[in-house]
Amino acid sequence: MTEAQLRADLVRWSRSLFERGLTSGSSGNISVRLPDGGYLVTPTNACLGFLEPDRLARLDAQWRHLSGDLPTKELPLHAALYAARPKTGAVVHLHSTFATLLSCRSDIDPNNAIPPITPYVVMRVGHVPVIPYTTPGSSDIIPLIAAKAPDHAAILIANHGPVVAGASLEAAVFGIEELEETARLVHLARGTDVRKLDAEQIAELNRKFPPR
Repeated sequence: MTEAQLRADLVRWSRSLFERGLTSGSSGNISVRLPDGGYLVTPTNACLGFLEPDRLARLDAQWRHLSGDLPTKELPLHAALYAARPKTGAVVHLHSTFATLLSCRSDIDPNNAIPPITPYVVMRVGHVPVIPYTTPGSSDIIPLIAAKAPDHAAILIANHGPVVAGASLEAAVFGIEELEETARLVHLARGTDVRKLDAEQIAELNRKFPPR
């Protein structure tokens, strides 16, 4: 895919997320890897619903800013995910309502915040660990991501929200959408006896649909 196509897709998917209420104001940020090893990144303090292709931040393979608007302050988060998951083609970080709410709860399993209640959360998201809170934009998040991301495509940042890495921009968007929807189901079902997929059912899904 060409850089022009990736720019257009990044703007299109960002607008879609904004228009469906998965991000608000100037929150959230997205990056995609370019064919030459560089990156396109959403600008700092930009609304995902109103991006312009030519103003996206263009960075080289060492994350140095080359052109376009200044990139999001969350570059350490994005860079850490690409480093930990070399096949990553895109990273999406949002402050979507239910996943962010889940990241604020003190009663969730930090090793797996999303129970396997549907096949699609297993297929598109898998286990979702929670890492400790860090100040947004701080490089303190790098070792926390490095410890979890090799085995987990989706992570919740405590009191902050979700981040998902995918092989493509579409895969990352679909993953974070599935994470948000499942977090919503978890919240709605709180206090009820929810049936979960068992180990055999999960193993079958992982055989037919290899981990992300």
